[in-house]
Amino acid sequence: MTEGELQHAIRIALGKEPDLVLWRNNCGVAKGPSGMIRYGLAVGSSDLVGMIGARFAAIEIKTPKGRLSPEQGMFLALVASRGGFAAVVRSVDDAWAALAAARAGETRWGLL
Repeated sequence: MTEGELQHAIRIALGKEPDLVLWRNNCGVAKGPSGMIRYGLAVGSSDLVGMIGARFAAIEIKTPKGRLSPEQGMFLALVASRGGFAAVVRSVDDAWAALAAARAGETRWGLL
């Protein structure tokens, strides 16, 4: 399963949770008329961002062999340090476990 397919499966699985809102965060670089243009929330920002209850949430999705970039790790650490919830998930089951941890008041889940 690709990271994109996994992201889609997670969004479908968690999509009807009443206390959860997640948006797909597209980040990257594109060539524009005046040079390269960065787009997305921030360099290293997570694949899914949103709210769990009243808390900011950042969920980075990786395949089983995928690794965080330094910028992704810094973004997740920043979210957790400010009281938000930061997670790295590698499956739909991981996403459910991360959501349970967030609801229990944790600030991090699955970070390597």
